[in-house]
Amino acid sequence: MSLAAKLRRIALHQQGLLRPETFGRGKAATLRAIERIGYVQIDTISVVERAHHHVLRARVPNYRAALLDRLVDERKVFEYWFHAAAWLPMRDYRFALPRMAEINGDRNWFPQQDQRLRREILHRIEHEGPLRTRDFEDERSGSTGWWDWKPAKQALEQLFMQGELMVSARDGFQKVYDLPERVLPDWVDTRSPDMLEYAGYLVDTTLRAHGFASQKSMTYLRKGKPLRAAVVEILDRRIADRQLTTLALRDGNTVYIDPEKLEARAPRSAGQVRILSPFDNSLIQRERVRGLFDFDFQIECYLPQHKRQFGYFCLPLLYRDRFVGRIDCKAHRREGRLELRALHLEARVDDEFHRLLEAALVDFAAFNGCDDIDDRALPTRKITDSPPARRAT
Repeated sequence: MSLAAKLRRIALHQQGLLRPETFGRGKAATLRAIERIGYVQIDTISVVERAHHHVLRARVPNYRAALLDRLVDERKVFEYWFHAAAWLPMRDYRFALPRMAEINGDRNWFPQQDQRLRREILHRIEHEGPLRTRDFEDERSGSTGWWDWKPAKQALEQLFMQGELMVSARDGFQKVYDLPERVLPDWVDTRSPDMLEYAGYLVDTTLRAHGFASQKSMTYLRKGKPLRAAVVEILDRRIADRQLTTLALRDGNTVYIDPEKLEARAPRSAGQVRILSPFDNSLIQRERVRGLFDFDFQIECYLPQHKRQFGYFCLPLLYRDRFVGRIDCKAHRREGRLELRALHLEARVDDEFHRLLEAALVDFAAFNGCDDIDDRALPTRKITDSPPARRAT
């Protein structure tokens, strides 16, 4: 087996995507999955089931939304910001404190903020209990658009981002805000980490989630020379202690990996097709995916229609240990119909792939509350010809 193939398997194994039921089943497995991959991104797009549920279902076969709700109720996960809005393990709460301190200190999430309004909101929540945005009236006569949030919403989000409020639950998809002391369990460490502790957390979280990583990926979307310097210091120490070694990849990147993981036999790959979310943790760092899987992926829903190559919300297709294409779907939940709008295969596949894809689509339809699969828009023949042109990078 080539080194590239071995690294692909290591990465997918760490993500819980190489074999079925890596984390088991049920609520405990859901928590294990979140703790392994570090976070689950929250997104509002609901063309198919929302990203946080989709990511977890890809790893826990019997996952359902109620399992995440129970973990929130039991205070085993909390909502904050990783590189985007996310559910995170409650054990990692203290490592959210540096961002909270930064926002509380010199950077407002919403620049034009009324300090008196924030104090009034905190007073109401302290005395009335958890509240939602709609519990605060908007006295303005009109609104100029989706991003024109009423002042109370902006203030709630500012207080949330700087750590003075937490999300205690979701009512539908609307946040329920409460005071941290009423949300945090008593066992949570609330000491703010120093720079080296924080750097160690980023190194550990990235390596646990992906098996190996570049220094750049460990500080993904995090700014600041002191943090990058601290990460380099942690990596240098671990190389000196032989806890890590380096590999130079074909794409020019240098990655860090536990030498024992590198020397061990590669994890076995099961024959399966997985339909993944565009926000899946295995895909979110596009440069890494291109280098490791030779798969050029971009979420196209944010592009104008005439610039889309594959479709509004294409879902990557993982077959064994390779990304072989993507499928554009839309769940019409009221009709109980999963519409397949386009299928793009970018590698030659065998008959086994098509059989497994059909089974995966039946399961995915059920996950989306659909019992009918509408594939009228797809070609009648199997697509095994040349892949579409790659997007320029």
